[in-house]
Amino acid sequence: MKTFLTLILTIFLGLNVFATAQYPDKIIYNGKEYSLHSNPLEAYFEKHPDKRPKGGIISTALWRGYVATFEVKDSQLFLKDIEIEYHDTNSKESYSYKWRSVIKEVFPDQKDLKIYWLTGLLVIPHGKLVNYVHMGYGSTYKKYVLLEIDKGDLKKEKHFKYKDYEKFKEKQFQAFKQTEEYKKIKADLQKDGDSEEFIDSFLRSFVTKYTTKILTE
Repeated sequence: MKTFLTLILTIFLGLNVFATAQYPDKIIYNGKEYSLHSNPLEAYFEKHPDKRPKGGIISTALWRGYVATFEVKDSQLFLKDIEIEYHDTNSKESYSYKWRSVIKEVFPDQKDLKIYWLTGLLVIPHGKLVNYVHMGYGSTYKKYVLLEIDKGDLKKEKHFKYKDYEKFKEKQFQAFKQTEEYKKIKADLQKDGDSEEFIDSFLRSFVTKYTTKILTE
């Protein structure tokens, strides 16, 4: 959580390190591939840093150094692949890059890998781009799918149009404010001298990252 908080704060403050739209992970949902505005493997790599893929190009557009592909199958979330981008030294072109799979290096001899460690909300934007933001996952889209995952199992799914998704996030934030987790995070941020207004603005923007369940219907 500490690593994630530092990263998100950096993005939120608009510093140059991560002030670039991020290359998203991917998810296969109902047989169709989408971009994913969540990174389910990060929780695993925070606990197992030695497992994080090595050798991939890390840039302001890909701070985590890999792209993972997931699939929702039989109401469960599975990892399909992990890829890293690398410089093709065999190419005659100076800036030639390729992708290669490293899933066997991270999870050797494992098939149908269920993401059992994940409990949280996954955000799937799709449809027409409404507003492009050159920072993190800040761009907005015409439609959204929200998946509630509990230890790798799909518990709920909700579909929104853009304006309805924004209304949902506000309701989700107001419900979140009543929880002990909100109070704890708020207290931690206040230790750094952040104002209550800034903290609420920050948590409202990233409420789907800090809540593990759909708190309101």
